[in-house]
Amino acid sequence: MFDPILVPLDGSQLAECVLPHIVAFSRSFKSHTTLLRMLEKNPSGTSVQLFDLLNWQIKKTESNLYLEKTKTLLQESGINVRINVMEGLVAEGITDYAKNQGMKLIILSSHGKSGLTQWGISSIAQKIIWSAPSSVLIIRAHQPEFQAVEQPAIPLYQRILVPLDGSQRAENVLPVVTKLAHYYNSQIHLIQVIQPPEMARQLPLTREDIELSNRIVARNQEEAAQYLEQLKSRSYLEGLTVQTHLITSDNAATELHRITVQENIDMVALSAHGYSGNQQWPYGSMVNNFIMYCAVPLLIVQDIPGKQEQMPLETSSRERADR
Repeated sequence: MFDPILVPLDGSQLAECVLPHIVAFSRSFKSHTTLLRMLEKNPSGTSVQLFDLLNWQIKKTESNLYLEKTKTLLQESGINVRINVMEGLVAEGITDYAKNQGMKLIILSSHGKSGLTQWGISSIAQKIIWSAPSSVLIIRAHQPEFQAVEQPAIPLYQRILVPLDGSQRAENVLPVVTKLAHYYNSQIHLIQVIQPPEMARQLPLTREDIELSNRIVARNQEEAAQYLEQLKSRSYLEGLTVQTHLITSDNAATELHRITVQENIDMVALSAHGYSGNQQWPYGSMVNNFIMYCAVPLLIVQDIPGKQEQMPLETSSRERADR
């Protein structure tokens, strides 16, 4: 499922929050992992060509030493790792590399060497996420408990939240989640939020309007309850602890974030699109909300077949590889 895995690193401690998650995913999916350091290419001119060459050699050496050290730490955990140093535009170079190398998952920190900001993710991370040709695992850099490389005594993913909307596209995340849950004995929380239908707002709702809305909500609740129970009985969930949540609310995103806190969720897993998702956009509206505001690791499983072939190739970087 997730083999190979790409992990962009910029040498900062904030970016290193991904290291325990590399171990967790590589072990459960038996993946090969590439650590990529992208060095920003400066605008070149005749007067600075020699400086650029010397500067590149210094940065390249420093980057290789850093990646080799990180590689050794990960290999001590039994992970198959290689390293790569490239020069070019950072976000574009990372996504080009992911596409060209057929990466199935990108694991990245929400923030890096530019430091923490008031925004949910850095501008570089945002560019990578929105142009990624694969699934993405976003780790929140402000979580100090994920700074160590060693696999913790308590698994990282004790409780995984899976928002669903009744569509097969949303269920695209379940094979990944169940594999993780079987490996780490995780508890899976399946949740569906029923939203009341929109009614005419020019005038106060009549009794008939309210009754109609209530009937639609009751019908959707009945269908959703049956759906969640059917999911629990599926063979691939056998042996796992599965808890279901059926909630009615005007704001689905607010309820999902509330349940994340209430149930002490360790990771939220979402399909890139749900029932109403349009393939012309990288992600559905709910996923975009969680990219910006989710306080725990967020796994986005890409559901568009052949997305890599649909993306334009921009060869904006020059590869400098050490394997």
